[in-house]
Amino acid sequence: MEAVFSNLMLGFQNALSLTNLVWVVIGSFLGTLVGMLPGVGPATGIAILIPVSYGMDPTTALITMCAIYYGAMFGGSIASIMINTPGDASSIVTCFDGFRMAQQGRAGAALATSAIASFIGGMIATVMVVLLAGPAASFALKFGPAEMFSLILFAMTAAITLAEGKLMRGLVALLIGLAIASIGIDGQSGVIRYTMGIEAMQDGIDFLVAIIGAYAISEVFNGYADMNTVYEIDTKKIGRVMITKEDWKKIWLPIVRSTPIAFFLGCLPGIGGSMTSLIAYTTERQLSDNPDNFGKGDIVGVAAPEAANNASSTASIIPMLAIGIPSSGTTAVMLGALMMLGVQPGPMLFEMRPEIAWGVIASMFIGNIVLVFMNMPMVPYIAKLLALPQKLLLPIIICLAFMGTYMMNYSAMDFFFLVFFGLVGYSMQKLDIPIPPLVLALILGDTLEKTFRQAMVEKSGSLAVFLDKPIALGFITLAVISVVYSLYQTRKSARARAVAEQNAG
Repeated sequence: MEAVFSNLMLGFQNALSLTNLVWVVIGSFLGTLVGMLPGVGPATGIAILIPVSYGMDPTTALITMCAIYYGAMFGGSIASIMINTPGDASSIVTCFDGFRMAQQGRAGAALATSAIASFIGGMIATVMVVLLAGPAASFALKFGPAEMFSLILFAMTAAITLAEGKLMRGLVALLIGLAIASIGIDGQSGVIRYTMGIEAMQDGIDFLVAIIGAYAISEVFNGYADMNTVYEIDTKKIGRVMITKEDWKKIWLPIVRSTPIAFFLGCLPGIGGSMTSLIAYTTERQLSDNPDNFGKGDIVGVAAPEAANNASSTASIIPMLAIGIPSSGTTAVMLGALMMLGVQPGPMLFEMRPEIAWGVIASMFIGNIVLVFMNMPMVPYIAKLLALPQKLLLPIIICLAFMGTYMMNYSAMDFFFLVFFGLVGYSMQKLDIPIPPLVLALILGDTLEKTFRQAMVEKSGSLAVFLDKPIALGFITLAVISVVYSLYQTRKSARARAVAEQNAG
């Protein structure tokens, strides 16, 4: 515990520098705006704003990206409550009761509840990060090639199976990502693969270009479909952004109860904020004395998912920092940006660069405080930005995406890749194919191939290497279980739909 305290003090010493404090505030504000704009979300926001991190100190860059991430968790609830349109998937559950409260003239109470629940959930989750990040990194130091391959395999299967009903679509996205990740000169054999004779592709396709295209440019293509959409916001009806003592008595226990559950779920690859929020909401509804009030403007229906949402996003930082495996699409984008800056997250980060790892963890405390004091008094003014028309927003996104892409490699060829992946991302959205598995494969595909080869060399080409190591065998077993369970759930849902259609007929 003494070592944890001294590391945390090192982190605060770094996080409290003037530069990092300024970027925590800027990142929190930008994240709130990004999270609030319908359809954009934290992953797209960070992808768009990657150019901002060029030339930054790696600690400052990661602190900024984390601030954008949990700022987006705060901001996503504003759109859910005010216009019944979630800023991103993790804020969907907040619509159920938040918008009803706004219709009943309690928008201020709903927004205050969201901010307070997010703050408490985020702070408790950050304390848990402090206690668990170090042990997680120490455990990860025991990983050899076989264990790392098995962990990445589990992360990829979890990413494609936890989206119910999208197993095959997720698999397609994963295979596309792995195919793209294999383009270029093989680092071990020197063989040129899948370049189609284009010299610029011999070094492979920069995964950050692909990420920016799949998220930011595809969002621009989507935006053209409703270019003239303008949301009408009457900020005068918000009232005071405060809660009463009676409200506090109702929400404090659901907040405290939802946070640890969401935290541990958030550490798992592929879970995401939307699932943890739904689990928290469903749990509180089952425990409630008046479950019929949920969906009709119950304040607990706002508090529980918002606390879970922020706890989950905070928890997702652990596997990224301690193991180097992203547990969500947003942390995958962050991982890619860090690798661009020359920082390799993983267990050695805590040993070799503790000022980065602990500086980020300390900044989470600061960021949550900044967000609660920023959001509660400024919500009426921030909400007005929901009326920003697409015709102003889309050119800004395009400008940042193209500028960032060019500054990465100073290659005009990257513009073609950017537009291509924008079309790929747009097509995937229209076909209801999830993008996170594609991003995960782009970032980890090379490591997956390399660790598999290293593990096979260790055992003279025998697959028994994965069975002889308990950790590797455990992750492979979990990967198989996740696939089998997903297939079972898919068949169960199909049968239920068939029965429902038969009864309706």
